[in-house]
Amino acid sequence: MKKLFLIPSAALSVLGTVSAFAQDAVAATETVVAETQIAGDSMHHVMMQKFLEGGWEWMLPVLLCLVIGLAVAIERILYLSLSTINSKKLIASVEEALKNGGIEAAKEVCRNTRGPIASIYYQGLDRYDQGLDAVEKAVVSYGSVQTGQMESGLSWIGLFIALSPMLGFMGTVVGMIAAFDAIQAAGDISPTLVAGGIKVALLTTLMGLIAAVVLQLFYNYIVSKIDSLVNDMEDSSITLMDILTAYNKK
Repeated sequence: MKKLFLIPSAALSVLGTVSAFAQDAVAATETVVAETQIAGDSMHHVMMQKFLEGGWEWMLPVLLCLVIGLAVAIERILYLSLSTINSKKLIASVEEALKNGGIEAAKEVCRNTRGPIASIYYQGLDRYDQGLDAVEKAVVSYGSVQTGQMESGLSWIGLFIALSPMLGFMGTVVGMIAAFDAIQAAGDISPTLVAGGIKVALLTTLMGLIAAVVLQLFYNYIVSKIDSLVNDMEDSSITLMDILTAYNKK
């Protein structure tokens, strides 16, 4: 349920920004004159003007890749942040509950604690009556399930990282073709003749690279967060087996 809530929340937050951006773009289209002096303009206005000069048919798909990729990345960051707990405190609580109330008390502690480590502990404790081998298999299997849930959505971010510069380069090719078409039609090479096509080529490439760089930063942060959680899960799982082994000898 938490994940279902986080996805639309992250998407609406980012898409709200895009909606405002789109409204500003429409307003800018109506007011921007043929030639505008950029010097002295605000950064927001300059970026808006460059977006329009690059051509919405090529800049908009790249912007959508950036927005959707950011929505997925923000949802993953929120999910992983909620999954992070003090594992040492959980281990101490489970061990204390085992001493005082047995398996059921330890399961209750895990049931009331969020995060993948608590879920793995619960699955292992739930199979304690089947033997330690069954506990170990449950911990390993459910650990893989939790890892898969944490990595959910990374493939989409990777897709948008690869797609953004591709779309930018496609705009580059189209802009260069337009420049050569203008040269062919005029039968002469003039800087002003080809400047428009070359500008589209450069702006779409720049937009694609910016989107890819931003998403790559988020992607690497998420991967490092997942690696940290997986290491914590593995270490905590070993500790659980040690605790149950000692408990079984009593």
